Amino acid sequence: MNPREPAPSGYRLAEAIRSAVPGEDLVAVGADLAPGTLLAAYRSGMFPMGLGEAGAAPIGWWSPDPRGVLPLEGLRVSRSLRAACRRFEVRVDAAFADVVRGCADPARRGAWITEEIAQAYQRLHDLGWAHSVECWRDGRLAGGVYGVGIGGLFAGESMFHAERDASKVALVALVDLLRADGDRRRLLDVQWSTPHLAGLGVVEISRRDYLERLSAAVSSPTPAWA
Repeated sequence: MNPREPAPSGYRLAEAIRSAVPGEDLVAVGADLAPGTLLAAYRSGMFPMGLGEAGAAPIGWWSPDPRGVLPLEGLRVSRSLRAACRRFEVRVDAAFADVVRGCADPARRGAWITEEIAQAYQRLHDLGWAHSVECWRDGRLAGGVYGVGIGGLFAGESMFHAERDASKVALVALVDLLRADGDRRRLLDVQWSTPHLAGLGVVEISRRDYLERLSAAVSSPTPAWA
């Protein structure tokens, strides 16, 4: 499938990933952001991000090659980060919309979360498919991470902090949640690696390897989000 050919539904997105060119991240353009389309995309190894300025339409469907993942046993927690973990209260799904809003702050460099995207993930959250892990201090939201959970997959979408280290602490809590019962099939996807994420233990794997791990992850038990 030509990467620029419109992809009107979830099943067309599944076709796109099968014909994706190695080393190319953008695999399709178009389609909608309905819950069924989004879930089909994640199960196939893709996620949406607008191609226009600040994430505006048209919607691109991405499957990075290589892909950034955080091995659950490979998280690097420094002494200072461990100390920061004691400064915050961690909650799950207590303020999903606020976490998305923090991640979508237009003042952030590389902002891409549009109102359309925010509404789409709110719908997924309302249906039980999208989750946030949050850090709180003195009753205020200090940071968090949100993403999509399907079986043992957590596809991280974005994270933010209003206080130093809060987003990192949320990531530590997320990893703890995913590995709580020892299921080694679980997968924490971060889309692309960055020097910052690599310092926390994120590694890059080929799309082929990612898709193999994805298949095992989505068929494994769902973590206890509550």
